[in-house]
Amino acid sequence: MNYRHAFHAGNFADVFKHAILLALLDALTAKVKPLCYFDTHAGRGSYRLDDPEAQKTGESHDGIGRLSGADAPPAPLRRYVDAVRACNAEGGVNEYPGSPLLATHALRAHDQLVLCETQGDEAAALRTLFRDDARVHVHQRDGYAALHALLPPTEKRGLVLIDPPFEAQEGEFAAIESALAQAHTRWPNGVYAVWYPIKSRRAIAPFHRHLSRGPFAEVLAAELMVLPDDSPLRLNGCGMLIANPPWRLDMTLANLLPALRGALAQSPRATHALRWLRRE
Repeated sequence: MNYRHAFHAGNFADVFKHAILLALLDALTAKVKPLCYFDTHAGRGSYRLDDPEAQKTGESHDGIGRLSGADAPPAPLRRYVDAVRACNAEGGVNEYPGSPLLATHALRAHDQLVLCETQGDEAAALRTLFRDDARVHVHQRDGYAALHALLPPTEKRGLVLIDPPFEAQEGEFAAIESALAQAHTRWPNGVYAVWYPIKSRRAIAPFHRHLSRGPFAEVLAAELMVLPDDSPLRLNGCGMLIANPPWRLDMTLANLLPALRGALAQSPRATHALRWLRRE
């Protein structure tokens, strides 16, 4: 696998994904009982936006760059912007926090985090970043296989984030479907969030159709298109599919998605969508 998230850190897809991730974690931590956060493709946990890899693409300018300097970001996005700023000690946003780092800030002392990463240097960076945090357990292994091996967590409640690189889009969807089916047999009441890119909507439809038929009783899909869905050669948008969404998450996302579109649109034809694929 050649994918390096450092080239894309802080782009519009990260803003979308992490704003929703924080909404999920806030909903889950509203209850006192401990929970487990499980990340199947954790990356290195934090990324310098002034590194050559990030500077080469400049994707963060149309992502976090549109929000980081705002004195008053849109109200639904303040939670996200404050969380990113809290991960920066230098003033401004020079360090972009990945999902693991945002999760450690959002979770409590009695919660646990399981972070899986296949690439050796990325896993080593994770261990260094969280070496003083006893809540965090880093595994250098395939995240899909880890779902079968490590679920259910002892906490019995929590969130699994599946955020793969999608180097082979159709094959990745098949892997996700298989992993979710196995995870459901081991931990049916866990919350599962799957990020996915949108280049061509035709590639997304079979995945949605599959999840609309089971095995989860409730499946919610949130999507943001910053560009029209007319070019399969670029990332026009992205989505987050949430199985077993927490109570009232749909109401939170109904406020969040228009704010994300307003902040991140790269075309007058930018759109957002929120729909139930399956609901009891």
